[in-house]
Amino acid sequence: MNHIETNVEIKQTEAADGMGRVLIKGSGDLASGIALRLHRAGFRILMTDIAVPTTVRRTVAFSPAVYQGRMQVEDVTGVLCDSVKVAETEIQKGNIAIMVDEKAECIHEFQPDVVVDAILAKRNLGTKITDAPFVVGVGPGFTAGEDCHCVVETKRGHYLGRCIWKGSAIPNTGIPGLIGGYGLERLIKAPVDGIFKGDVKIGAEVKKGDVVGHVNGVPVLAQIDGVVRGLLQDGVEVTAGMKSGDVDPRCDVAHCFTVSDKASSIGGGVLEAILNHRVLPHAHMPVAIVLLAAGDSRRFGENKLLTEVDGRLMYRHVADEVNAMPEACFAKKIVVSQYDEILKDLGKAGFETVKNNDSALGISHSVHLALDQIPEHYAVCFSVSDQPWLTRETIQGLVTAFRKNNKGMACVTCDGVDGNPVVFAPEYRNELLALSGDVGGKKVLLAHPEEVTRFLAKNPQELADVDEKFQLCYNQND
Repeated sequence: MNHIETNVEIKQTEAADGMGRVLIKGSGDLASGIALRLHRAGFRILMTDIAVPTTVRRTVAFSPAVYQGRMQVEDVTGVLCDSVKVAETEIQKGNIAIMVDEKAECIHEFQPDVVVDAILAKRNLGTKITDAPFVVGVGPGFTAGEDCHCVVETKRGHYLGRCIWKGSAIPNTGIPGLIGGYGLERLIKAPVDGIFKGDVKIGAEVKKGDVVGHVNGVPVLAQIDGVVRGLLQDGVEVTAGMKSGDVDPRCDVAHCFTVSDKASSIGGGVLEAILNHRVLPHAHMPVAIVLLAAGDSRRFGENKLLTEVDGRLMYRHVADEVNAMPEACFAKKIVVSQYDEILKDLGKAGFETVKNNDSALGISHSVHLALDQIPEHYAVCFSVSDQPWLTRETIQGLVTAFRKNNKGMACVTCDGVDGNPVVFAPEYRNELLALSGDVGGKKVLLAHPEEVTRFLAKNPQELADVDEKFQLCYNQND
């Protein structure tokens, strides 16, 4: 029996380790609702907060641990820690760790797999999409794909808890959602600037006009009948009009001591986002496409890209196919070329243009120039401009295959031969930057064959890149 129990414990520990480390900025009631759902799913949680938290719903938040050392929310305990080392110990014990760290500087030592910004400041106070492999912004102030990978909606209503993979949450209106038919009236507000002191306990029943606290001797009043669901701790410095408490008109005292439906819904949204990223890490990743058009065409004898193929200049074929694809497919479209006429034309066609003044340095130089223009969290699809028979269906199919697979690269293939375009996840950026001479991304592809997803083109002609004039005659007659 002991042997079986030990094996179960080992498996549970391994599962928890495998699920990853999460740093949550903030430890108020909504942040704590997130922490509970992630903790119960096996994640290892470190929360950060300011030295004097202003949490109103203190009975369902881990923030009181900041001033009392420990705090239990439902069946989970949060413990104040003065270092990451101590936090690691508490996490191993099955607790949630809390640190006073306003700027979350512990992130460098803790090295989380996921960062969740749940400060709920209605604006971003410094979270970056590069803070961790996966970053979630909670509520207004974040834009998915820019400063975080996913935003979770916090506004009560139809979209509460939804994952937003592109764009932002509903802007803050300053008007709380309705509970029991009441919105703004639920709030207990400070009448003046000063130091808050409560006169009732959370869970107390009050009537409209009852005194629930004082600020510098001035009474703080309840605006409706109900149960005091939240109240600031004594000693907090407040300003006139600042939210200092919350009255629940439903009058169910048990609600004061359990995580709210809103917090649970938001927590579920964060959990969904993290698990989606773990199973399909590229599903919502922004992809930039780069058209490489800087070659010298030595074997062709003249600038092949300006040669007409099937009624269009060669370089326009792939560019036109890309522009015919759905706008959501690529977050950026870039062309790298030494030729001003190509840059000018494709610039008008919606591509960002990058001039390569040193084409003699080889294709690697064009790769480096392109990467300089692309955010580090983007995947990159490199395509050559001398593949005039490549179709939009193949390009889009390649990107879709990349998004639906957890492998870090994807290339087009046909008849057992790999070719362009090729998509690279961000983790291969440094290897691409290390390329030199006339060596392209194929070197990176060959170095990690087990990390390549292959998309089958319907026609081998699509993979044909034109190096000599006879190929044009052969393919066009074909």
